[in-house]
Amino acid sequence: MKSTIFLKDKNKDREIMQIDLAALAKHPEEVEDIVDILIAESRRNEKSISFEKAKEILKAKGKL
Repeated sequence: MKSTIFLKDKNKDREIMQIDLAALAKHPEEVEDIVDILIAESRRNEKSISFEKAKEILKAKGKL
């Protein structure tokens, strides 16, 4: 997307994503996809749990 800018630190790691608000209004699905990718990428080293375990946790917290 041409109206998206990534600002990087000295190590060239992506730190900030700047989105033109006009682009957000015109292409909300594309912006949502980009944000989803960034979230997934930031969590790639987190420990994963099974779906069944996630359901157990949510039930214990009263969220299911």
